[in-house]
Amino acid sequence: MTSGVRPAGGGLDRVLDSVPPAAGAEVMGTGIVSIALSLDGNETLSRILLVITALTWVALGVLAALRIQRDRARAVSEVRTPAAMTSVAGTGVLGARLLMLGWTRAGIAALAITVVIWALLLGPVLRHLETPTVGTSLMLTVSTESLAVLAAMLAATEHARWLLATALAPFALGLGFYAFVIARFDLRELAAGYGDHWITGGALAISTLAAGKLLAGANALAILGAGGGVLKYAALGLWALTMLWLPVLIAAELLYPRVRYEVRRWSTVFPFGMYAACGFAVGEAARAGAITTFARVWVWVALAVWAAVLVATIREEARALS
Repeated sequence: MTSGVRPAGGGLDRVLDSVPPAAGAEVMGTGIVSIALSLDGNETLSRILLVITALTWVALGVLAALRIQRDRARAVSEVRTPAAMTSVAGTGVLGARLLMLGWTRAGIAALAITVVIWALLLGPVLRHLETPTVGTSLMLTVSTESLAVLAAMLAATEHARWLLATALAPFALGLGFYAFVIARFDLRELAAGYGDHWITGGALAISTLAAGKLLAGANALAILGAGGGVLKYAALGLWALTMLWLPVLIAAELLYPRVRYEVRRWSTVFPFGMYAACGFAVGEAARAGAITTFARVWVWVALAVWAAVLVATIREEARALS
C-alpha cells in the first residue's frame, strides 16, 4: 500500500521506487486500530486488521531489503529522515498486538528488533534533523515511546521488574524529544500539512499509552511504591494534554480541507487509533470510567478513518497501475 509519483518503467523497479520512506506508517496505523479494537472486545475485527498489519510489515521489510541492495546511497539518504523511524514504531505496534495474543516470544523478538533499528537510526536522524520541524519530526517521540510501551507490556507478562524499571528511560526520553521538537514546530503545518500534522497529538497519545502501561505494570508487579502514584498523575496529565490537541487538529481539518489523497494520510490514521488505545489503557489503569467511555466511542471513529484511507490508497494504486 503505497503512493507517490511513479517513475517510468515497470516490474520490480517500479514497485521499489514507489515505496516512500514513511511506508511504516501503514503498519503503525493498521496495527494501533487493531489494538484499540481488541481492547474494546471486538476481537474478530481486530484480528482481521492484525493479519493486514503483519502482511504489510513483512512486505515492507522485503522491499526495504531489496531497495538497500539496489541503491545503497539512496537508502542511506532516506534513513537520515525522521520518516524512517516509522519502521521502529510499526514493529513495536505489531509486537504489542502479538503480545496481547499471548505470543511472548514474538513480543521479545519485536522488542529486540525495535531496539536495534532505533539505535541505528537515532544518530543519523538527530544529526540531520531540519528546523522548523514538521509532524513527521515527532517520529522521534513515537518510535522512542513504542519501546517503552512494548517493554512495559513484556515486563508485566514476564514479571520482570528490571524491565519495567528500564522502560522508564525511553518513556522519559520520548517526552524530552517531544518538548525539543514541538518547541521548533512550524504551526503553519496545521494548515498546510497533508496528514503528518496529526502526529502532534499522536506523539503525546503514545506517550500517554506508555504511561498507562507503566502504571499497569507497576500495579501488577508492586514495583515503584509511591512512584505508582506519580505514574498515575503523569498518565492522567498526559491524557489531558493529548486531548487538548484534538479540537485544534479537527478545527484545522475543517478550516483547511485536504481532500486530495496523499500517502501521509496514514500518519493521520495512527493518531486516531492511538487516541482510542491510550484512552483504554489510562482509563483502566487509573480507574477513570469517563476516559474509557471516550475510548469506546473513539475506536469506531478510528476504524472509519482507517477504512477511508485504505479505500483511498487502493483507488490510488489502481489509478497508478491503469
